[in-house]
Amino acid sequence: MVAGKYWNQKIETMPRTDIQKTQLEKLKEQVKYCYENSSFYRRKFDEVGLKPEDIKTLDDIVKIPFTLKSDLRDSYPYGMVTTKPEEIVEIHASSGTTGNPIVGSYTKSDMDMWSELMARCMYTTGARPQDIIHVSYGYGLFTGGLGMHYGVQKLGARVVPASGGNTERQIKLMKDLGATILACTPSFAVYLAETMVKEGLDPKKELKVKKGIFGAEPWSNKIRERIEAELGLDAYDIYGLTELCGPGVSIECEEHDGLHVWEDHFIVETINPDTGEQLAPGEEGELVFTTLTKKGMPMLRYRTRDISKVETQTCKCGRTHARMMRVTGRSDDMLIIRGVNVFPSQVEYAVMCFSELAAQYLIVVDRPDALDTFVVKVELTEKAANNPALDVNALKREIGKKISVVTGISADVQIVKSGELPRTEGKAKRVVDLRKGKM
Repeated sequence: MVAGKYWNQKIETMPRTDIQKTQLEKLKEQVKYCYENSSFYRRKFDEVGLKPEDIKTLDDIVKIPFTLKSDLRDSYPYGMVTTKPEEIVEIHASSGTTGNPIVGSYTKSDMDMWSELMARCMYTTGARPQDIIHVSYGYGLFTGGLGMHYGVQKLGARVVPASGGNTERQIKLMKDLGATILACTPSFAVYLAETMVKEGLDPKKELKVKKGIFGAEPWSNKIRERIEAELGLDAYDIYGLTELCGPGVSIECEEHDGLHVWEDHFIVETINPDTGEQLAPGEEGELVFTTLTKKGMPMLRYRTRDISKVETQTCKCGRTHARMMRVTGRSDDMLIIRGVNVFPSQVEYAVMCFSELAAQYLIVVDRPDALDTFVVKVELTEKAANNPALDVNALKREIGKKISVVTGISADVQIVKSGELPRTEGKAKRVVDLRKGKM
């Protein structure tokens, strides 16, 4: 660690030509390593007639076949591991709600790398050893809690491993222990603020939290504005996947103009999600990552299904690593309603444009007959609900107009009682699609 603005100034401000030179050297090594140690990648390479020595430039990465989430599920639990079993020291996994879970296997060097990346991420947000960092991400197989934990320890700060759940107790701990940084999902941050207000507490007065590190689910700038206003903090977006290492792949700096991808450890691409064609910087598409330093379970051209775009200009903060813009949604989360492509993030943006509405919303899609129904359920804030002058029907019409403008499709807006929509202390569930079996 170095004093000052950067965790590792030499790496974070490296000229792009040097970044690309480093990436090419590591890519060649990683491709050779995967071919020699992974039956999965050797088979994939042999199927297209590709040899490690065919990767001569960074542009040659397009010759490498994609790795899909289904490949990881089909290889469950250890089919993607490239080391001896005894070299794996830690295992994480996704929830596995749609089949076998996605397993992430880590060697000692992988764990050291992960801790280093997380410390770099936190330092980028302004976290320092004197901070008290309250971690409300879930601990266990989910990478969020322990990933943050290892990073805080590497940073040398004080960690409060609160995990998820028991919101009232978490509020007490944050107050009593003097937390200065909150790390959790954005939906839990919203729920935390809502709970404190219901208890008659003012988060901006009761808490010392000045920064929040939020991730594990897509969230809009409107949600950011709501969180910052209600909790009185500066919110930072962090990104990662179990398949890559967990959180720590990229992070926002103080400019809040995209998330810096640590390109000494990852190559990021964007592709057309329909054709697989690689896109130029600045074009929106699906993010694809290649891990350059992971040894227990490396990933070559892993399709994330996350929609974003990548900018390569040097950031105003001085960091030269490429920036991925905020993830707007997932290609596999996209809803096709009456022939129109709709992302939950679009609905969230529309809902958050109204100060009368709470941050909770739920999209319900059904097909009772031949035509899709599109219902958006929202709640009023406590203040709006207690305002006798509020014209609820007029508000519904205005919300409906905004949703129509943003998505290109009309919605049935339903304003429900405060607290009726489901809350979560983990990842938020925003969509209920009842059309399965009716399509």
